[in-house]
Amino acid sequence: MPLLVDGRRVRLPLSATELVRAHPLLEERARLLRGQSVQQVGPQGLLYVQQRELAVTSPKDGSVSILGSDDATTCHIVVLRHTGNGATCLTHCDGSDTKAEVPLIMNSIKSFSEHAECGRLEVHLVGGFSDDRQLSQKLTHQLLSEFDKQDDDIHLVTLCVTELNDREENENHFPIIYGIAVNIKTAEIYRASFQDRGPEEQLRAARALAGGPMISIYDAKTEQLRIGPCSWTPFPHVDFWLQQDDKQILENLSTSPLAEPPHFVDHIRSTLMFLKKFPSPENILFPGNKALLYRKNKDGLWEKISPGN
Repeated sequence: MPLLVDGRRVRLPLSATELVRAHPLLEERARLLRGQSVQQVGPQGLLYVQQRELAVTSPKDGSVSILGSDDATTCHIVVLRHTGNGATCLTHCDGSDTKAEVPLIMNSIKSFSEHAECGRLEVHLVGGFSDDRQLSQKLTHQLLSEFDKQDDDIHLVTLCVTELNDREENENHFPIIYGIAVNIKTAEIYRASFQDRGPEEQLRAARALAGGPMISIYDAKTEQLRIGPCSWTPFPHVDFWLQQDDKQILENLSTSPLAEPPHFVDHIRSTLMFLKKFPSPENILFPGNKALLYRKNKDGLWEKISPGN
């Protein structure tokens, strides 16, 4: 079944610009989203999604009310929602394996047993910019193409990607929107940034930097965030990279050196330090090779569940 905009079949391949030209409502929604001010989202009720992670829940969730992600430069943040039961998935895609990731996103929504008789699947794509290597453009094309190949009708509601999310300053290009959040109860999607990217921010970042695949991190039935157990091989030349200056790290370990947020290099350094400290994490970080489990406490903050609980 096809990808649809305002009930009409989308004829791919089209660039983001061509798509909004054919569907003015898409252009208007992108303009409104770009024009919003960025909201600082606090940790209460938040489930933060890192690169190569997905999380899905519904309005019945008593712990998580907001899904969010940021620091997307060439990456895209994808929100898929079923309007009948409100099941919502947010994921942070980097183009590493889009073909495998889109079915994961689809199945995460279908896993909700309360299949609504009415309602439809709606997708929102945000992120990327007009980068020199055209990585954003490639990812936009991959995502549109893979959603178009799915069995279900999918309605494209928001498209604020690549050239539609681009600003130019001194002949350099930057994304306008780096992060978004979605309110699970109201379905509102808005520009957002986050102070709290936990729990286990470094471990999760290390898994992605070490080449781990897209994973689901949340069980909506138990309302628990689940990390691992995961493994990685020792990061190649980690000592060499840790000796490099900021410029070298930016130029070699970023897909878009000029467009990264200010904390990017510090984040990469701390992740490399973590990978050096834990070259093979299995039993050290995951005692008994069991997952780390977290749930929200009464203040809406993540709290580790000890194995006996």
